[in-house]
Amino acid sequence: MTPAAPQFTIRLAKTEQDLLGAQRLRYEIFVEELKGDGDLVDHEQRLERDRHDPHYDHMILVDSRRDAAALDHVVGVYRLLPGARAEAAGGFYCAGEYDLSVLERSGRRLLELGRSCVRAEYRGGTALYHLWNGLGRYVLEHDIEVLFGVASFHGTDVQALAQPLSFLHHSHLAPPELRVRALTENAAPMDILPPDQVDRLAAVRDIPALIKGYLRMGGCVGEGAYIDRPFNTTDVCLVMDTAHIPDKQRALYASGRA
Repeated sequence: MTPAAPQFTIRLAKTEQDLLGAQRLRYEIFVEELKGDGDLVDHEQRLERDRHDPHYDHMILVDSRRDAAALDHVVGVYRLLPGARAEAAGGFYCAGEYDLSVLERSGRRLLELGRSCVRAEYRGGTALYHLWNGLGRYVLEHDIEVLFGVASFHGTDVQALAQPLSFLHHSHLAPPELRVRALTENAAPMDILPPDQVDRLAAVRDIPALIKGYLRMGGCVGEGAYIDRPFNTTDVCLVMDTAHIPDKQRALYASGRA
């Protein structure tokens, strides 16, 4: 028998159960799957959380077939912070990894994206598109001009990531007015290989789907990668100027279809 199709709803978390469902999914992905950890991670309750959570909007993708009482209903997450709320939140999460001053001085309306993940069995389907649709509506409602946030490669061995990191640096480096820079203590250069040694097909194959999605929307990367050892990841900072979204993608984005 063919399994029933997901019954998706995309919304901002509106109850404690929604938030806990998001944190449970984050635990499954960032702690159990990627072997990360953090100061406020609750291993007993299996919740991945941090000090930033109370200040952010949590966009959740819900499959209504699943059990909300068991915190099993959330199958995708985005954590969002409009720039207007950054000071009250004690700053952007990304500021712990990247120098964001070039964006903060721009005077443009900013939105930080983070903690994005999709439950394993929903990857490769339409879940990520639903998250993008919800994000598109959020951006339009808040009149956002620049989106940014870290996205991760699994592992902290940059030499093993030489192909995709070098490709991103040589082909998708942000222009100076958007070029955030990895903080030096845990920074690693991304131009590991010269352009003529980059195997484009191999590089693109090793880039996570989320990062590919940003690139298709006209996104670019900051200078340098950041080695996040507690989360066992190598992070890049994606930046996207909504004015430069390609026309085809803009039509899909603005219409709520991706």
